[in-house]
Order: sequence, then C-alpha cells, then structure tokens
Amino acid sequence: MKPYDQTARTEEEIRAAVDALMAQMTLEEKIGQLVQSPGPATSEIGMDIDSDPLEDLIRQGRIGSTIFLGEVFQTVKDIEKLQRIAVEESRLHIPLLFCQDIIHGYQTIFPIPLAWSCSFDLPAIEKAAHIAAAEASCAGLHVAFSPMVDVAHDPRWGRVAEGAGEDPYLASLVGQAIIRGFQGKNLFDRDSVMACVKHFLGYAAAEGGRDYNTAEFSETALRNTYLPPFKAAVEAGCASLMTSFNLVNGVPSVANRPLCHDLLRQELGFDGLIISDYNAVAELLNHGAAEDEADAARRSLLATLDVEMATDFYNRHLPGLIREGKVDAALVDDAVRRVLTFKYRTGLMEDPYRYLRPEELRERVLCKEHLAHSRKLAQESIVLLKNENHTLPLSREKKVALVGPTADSLDMGGCWQFTSFPERMVTIRQGLEDAGFAVNYEKGCDIHQMIEGGMENACAAVYESDVCVLCLGEESLMNGESASRQSIALPQAQLDLLEAVAACEKPVILLLTNGRPLLLGEVLPQADAVLETWFLGHEAGHAICDVLLGDCEPTGRLTMSFPAAQGQIPVYYNHMNTGRPHPRGVPYIRFESNYMDGPNEPLLPFGYGLSYTTFSYGEITLSQDTLTKEGSLTASVCVTNTGDRTGTTLCQLYLRDVAASIARPVQELKGFESVTLAPGESRRVSFVIGEPMLRFYNAEKQYVSEPGRFEVMIGMDSEEALSRSRSFRLV
Repeated sequence: MKPYDQTARTEEEIRAAVDALMAQMTLEEKIGQLVQSPGPATSEIGMDIDSDPLEDLIRQGRIGSTIFLGEVFQTVKDIEKLQRIAVEESRLHIPLLFCQDIIHGYQTIFPIPLAWSCSFDLPAIEKAAHIAAAEASCAGLHVAFSPMVDVAHDPRWGRVAEGAGEDPYLASLVGQAIIRGFQGKNLFDRDSVMACVKHFLGYAAAEGGRDYNTAEFSETALRNTYLPPFKAAVEAGCASLMTSFNLVNGVPSVANRPLCHDLLRQELGFDGLIISDYNAVAELLNHGAAEDEADAARRSLLATLDVEMATDFYNRHLPGLIREGKVDAALVDDAVRRVLTFKYRTGLMEDPYRYLRPEELRERVLCKEHLAHSRKLAQESIVLLKNENHTLPLSREKKVALVGPTADSLDMGGCWQFTSFPERMVTIRQGLEDAGFAVNYEKGCDIHQMIEGGMENACAAVYESDVCVLCLGEESLMNGESASRQSIALPQAQLDLLEAVAACEKPVILLLTNGRPLLLGEVLPQADAVLETWFLGHEAGHAICDVLLGDCEPTGRLTMSFPAAQGQIPVYYNHMNTGRPHPRGVPYIRFESNYMDGPNEPLLPFGYGLSYTTFSYGEITLSQDTLTKEGSLTASVCVTNTGDRTGTTLCQLYLRDVAASIARPVQELKGFESVTLAPGESRRVSFVIGEPMLRFYNAEKQYVSEPGRFEVMIGMDSEEALSRSRSFRLV
C-alpha cells in the first residue's frame, strides 16, 4: 500500500481541490456522490430497495456513501473491501463515506439518550459521544446518524427514547455536547466522526404519537419549540443534518425548500450536508407530494437535499431531467461540492483507509476506561421517584428477593444500538451478586404474560426475604422507531405481579427498565421506593446496584413529564396559559381550563427527582430589578441540605416573559447547576441573566427580546420552582 499524506488541508486548499476534481467529473459521476447505499448494505434494516448490485454501482461511480450495520470486526473487512473498489476500481478513485446510527454508543453501550439527558451532565454526555466516535472511527465509519434533538411531548411516540425530552433549551445543550464529542476539534482527527443531527423538523409532533404520522404546528411552535436545538446544532458546527419523515406546513421535509433552503441554509447559515432519512424520497409519492420518481428527485434536489438515502431516484432520473432543462445543473454542483468538501475535511482524499484500524478497535471496544464511563453515566441517569420510610439505600444486611421479568435480563441496552457484545450487558441480578448479595431470584412473569407458577414462586421468595427488589418495565423493542404504544401503562401481567408482591407486606423496591415515561399513578402507591433506571447500557446492573446501596447518590432528574393519566397527553411543563387558566392544586372549577375527572398537572413534572437527603431553598434575591440589553443581573438562592447525609440537588432556573407580542410559556428552563452539600451545609447558588436568554421568535419571524416584566423562578423541579419567584424589567 502506498504511503498517504497525513497533513490536513486548509479550507482554501480544499476548495481548490474540489473544483479541480469536479472539472474531471461527468454528470453521472457527480450525481453518484449524492446517492447513499441502495442495495444489500442496508438489508439488515428490513427494507429491500430495488437497485443494481452495490459493488457495480461503486465501480461506476454512482455511489458516494453507504450505511453499515453488522458484526463489528466483519464490518471492518467489508468496509475495506468496498473502499478498495471505490478507490482502486472506479474512474476517479473517490472514496466512500461509511455511515451508521450511533445513538448511545458504538460497541460500548451507554444509557439511552432520554436517560443520559436526566443526568444533566453535559461533559459526561460529551465524553460518551467521544468514546463512541473513537470506537466507530477505528471500524472505518465516518458519519454517525446522531444526535436526535427532536423535542417530544408525547410519550406514546417510541422515539422519545432517542432524544433529550420535552425542553428545547436542554435538547440544544445536549445536542451540542454530542456534536462536540463526535467531531472533536477537527474532523481530520482520526478519532472523530461527522455528526448528523436529526430529524429536521418537528418529527416528534406526530399526531397521536404514531410514528411517521402527520405533524401539524404553527409557525410560532416551529420556531420556538422545534427549531432551537437545530439552530444550536448549526452554531456548534454540525457536519450534517437529516430531514424528518413528516409534513411541515403540508410539505414533506425532504422536499421542503422553504424549510431546508430558506430557513436552514439561508437564515441559519448551515453549509453542511442535508441527508434524507431512509427511503424518504420515495415516500414523497405516498404523501402525494410527487407524481413519480423523477418528480420526487427533482423536488428533493430543489430543496437542496445533498444525499438521498437508500433509494436511487437521483441516479435514475436527474441526468435526464438536467439534459431536458427541467433541473438546474448548478443544484447538483452545489450538492457535490458540499459532499466532496467533507471527504477532504475528514482526510479521506489523502488516505482512504485512515479510519480502518482493527488493532486499535480491539483495544478500545469495551475496554476498562469505556466501561467505567458507561457505569458513571448510568449512575447519574437514574432518577429516584419515591423513597418512603428511608427504604433506600438498601442495607447489605438485608435478605433480598429479586423478582420480575427484567431482573435477570440481558436486554439492558435499549433501542437503536448495534453492539456485537450483547452478552456482556450486566443484569440487575449480576450487579447485586457482584456486590455480595445472595439473592433469592424468581422471574414471576414475562414482559407481557404470566408464566406458570410464576406468581406463587415470586411471593414465596418475598415471604422468605427481608425486602423485595421488583424489576418491571419494557423490552427494548417496545421503544425506538416504529414502536409507538396506544397505552403507556405497564403490561397487565406485570401489574398483577406488583399487586401480588405488595400484598406480601414486605418492603418493595421497584426498579423500572423502560424507554419512555409510563403511567405510574396506580404503581407508585404499591411500592416503598421507586427508581427509574431506564435502559442503561453495558454497565446497567452495576450502576443500579451502586445507587441501591447508596455507594453513589441518585442525582438524575426527569427530562420528560410523567402523565397522571393517558388522557392528559401531551402534557409538558412549558405550556401556554389559556384565557381561563386552571389554578394549580385546586379541585374542579367550572369554566376553567381543566379536566372534570382528574388533575391538569402531570404525576411527575419535568426536573423532578429525589435524593437520599432533603434540601430547602430560600427566597430568590436579584442584584437589581431592571436589565438593559447590554447588561446583566444575578439571581441567587440559598440552598441548604436539611438531611443527615451528603447529597446533590439540581438547582434549576426558569424564566417567564409575562407579557409579549405573542403568548409565551408559563416557564422556560434557562439554567441549571448541580450542588453537593454535606448535612446542614448551605450554599448560595447564583445565575447570571442576560438579554440573549430572553429572546424568542415573534410573529414576524424575528429573533428578538421585548421590553417588559419577567419572572425568575429557581427550584428543585419545574413544579416546585413555581412556589417562589421574583420579577425584573427589561428596559
């Protein structure tokens, strides 16, 4: 193999090299750079795409990138094989980009994103993404289809597991952390991968929480709820972005020029790659937004779609459309220039094989350092929902009955992960046994149904023990893409098991393994302590046991509200007031915006989470009562640990624009800080508030702040923060 130049080119050198290469390309070769992996490379996804054989397409220069899923070390061999065809057998020797969904880890699996967002630990999330990039890059992968920054209000939608929950501000920060972790300081770094932020735009607003469904929302919601995380991603320098499946203002995102060209490229200044989601160009026909394949290709290119994923409409139809004068060839040139620019930025044009490093891969995959960080982030993702009578932490002296369908399950990785080492997942049972417990284990039931003798055996184990650790929840296939649920309750078999175990009159510690908020109104009263553990990845069992035993504190806080009833959905903290707002905590009042048969408020609000100690928050003080557009003010509160052990609270800052040109939410998260205090210790926590924190998109689509009164709220969660507030005026 010939030696390759390992020196990064300057942007000026890249522009010149791209222009020189494009001057040699035929129209068909240019269009080929815009097509991603139709054929067998994506067969594992379960959707066969009609196309010529992949290897033939690569030789002809009609493929620019491909998706790869499969066993990790076989992936390295397959990628090298296809890359050699592209570099050594195609006319212009242009290397391929290889892509994969890397949502919460490549081979070392971390908590699902909904879980790790509950940590509010941005550096830890960034490090997890960096570890994933370090592993994936060694396998020859260049693009991670992640992060998903869709703001989600409906827990019936299965893909809530892949995002950061219901808040645009937090989703923005988490998305930026993942981008930094993936891309590092420079894409030429061999340990970096290109981030692909998804799904642009409003995918999580699918009606009824049903995946791929129509999403209808106002221009105000588009800009102030769904756009902010993508705006933040562009500001963080994300290399690529994926369109959503849904309609936006009646037009599918993949062919939506006002959305992709006008808003994303022109207004936000995005100069990276826009990639379609899987088969989305073909789905224009189902939407009724294109007459035929050629029309779908034309409309997508007009929207400035750079890469068509899985389908082959660009290859089939763009050459003819351009020669007939129906499509401007300059649109193809613009897209090709963007694709080739990133192939130079990643160093592929200097060394097409620089990311194929199987020996480094073997050293990194599930190495001690990576597993240690997976365990740390898993610990921080766990949320304590209830702890009556100091049931937790669990004493090592207790005789434990371990019961439930998830207690000894290896299904701890959650949705959208493709590790080749699922058998290395640490179960809850293994975690307890590694900690020295001789547990009395009984499965009790399966996820969806009873097992013969299961209930009786479970109750017998509980009667023989001091405490029951009951493990309930979902299986990973109940979350993720195309995994919407009409009911988000625990399956009936598990509810029956809970009732039977609770009737044994022994303390019950409930551990929930799931990928979405669940209906827990009838569940919480039957357990003495409840930990929301989510799907935590490879070190799940160890991390859960660490928190159970009090070796570390439960510091996670919910990033998505848990509804009190199914009929409340969508329920989220940063809603608008109606003209007849219902007073919180007040029983049914006629002619108010309320339900007749239940509360308006969620069972568990955004930001909620308990500790093994207790805290009190004092009154808020402001450094001044006015704020200029050039200045700042400081809001502070005294936080005290009122319990008998050291603990951590997440101090959360919320703001409200009291009166503006358009209605604004009742509160919006604008800052947070973790504070660890010893028993009896107090500390003043301060937040600096500046005018940029007050901006929003008005009815004229202008990003502005408006003079007037603002309320400041600081507390332990969104609901609790409402109990204290101070106000200032922007002048």
